[in-house]
Amino acid sequence: MTHSDLWQGARRHLPSAPASSAVLLLHGLGSNADDLIELAPLLAPALPETAFLSPNAPFPCDMAPFGRQWFSLQNWTPANLWQGVCAAAPALEQMIADVRSEFALPMARLALLGFSQGCMMSLHVAPRLPEALGAVVGLSGALVGPEHVAAETRSRPPVLLAHGQIDPVVPYGALPLAQATLEAAGFAVETVTRPLMAHNIDDEVLAATADFLRRHLS
Repeated sequence: MTHSDLWQGARRHLPSAPASSAVLLLHGLGSNADDLIELAPLLAPALPETAFLSPNAPFPCDMAPFGRQWFSLQNWTPANLWQGVCAAAPALEQMIADVRSEFALPMARLALLGFSQGCMMSLHVAPRLPEALGAVVGLSGALVGPEHVAAETRSRPPVLLAHGQIDPVVPYGALPLAQATLEAAGFAVETVTRPLMAHNIDDEVLAATADFLRRHLS
């Protein structure tokens, strides 16, 4: 995949003035750039100087005739998940570098917001960056390869995790596991548990996300 291919079809929501921060919105399996960009106008009132960028995941979804994926999820074994996040990590790292360059932002003014598989990518890449991001929001996802975190952590951005307790796609147990692993490695972690939420983002999660990003990017 070439450098230009990474941003093909990407969507963006830009502030009227030059951006002082940026949020990368990382969608889940089988979705595309059009999905999470819909969060931008809902988050923008709390982050009026922030650019929101929603790229397509690098690869066509292999489980549907449409949509994109960061890696295949036909096999949910820990080994396959680990191989997947590792293989997709360079693409996300390049996206982060591109955003920093385009908007001339320090790492501390950039955040990742990932849903489902996008959450997996965010929680994998962020700790391994040499400089800490301003914030990481992981929604309805999981921390892949928790046994590797302590040894491979290079930076510790603040993390918000949110999950529904009746999620039929990614079990809710992924949240306490990610929280315990990250906190043991020295991360500051905030969580939101939604008892009646399935695999989606509700108003409470959206409000918590806006507040978390505002505190860490403003």
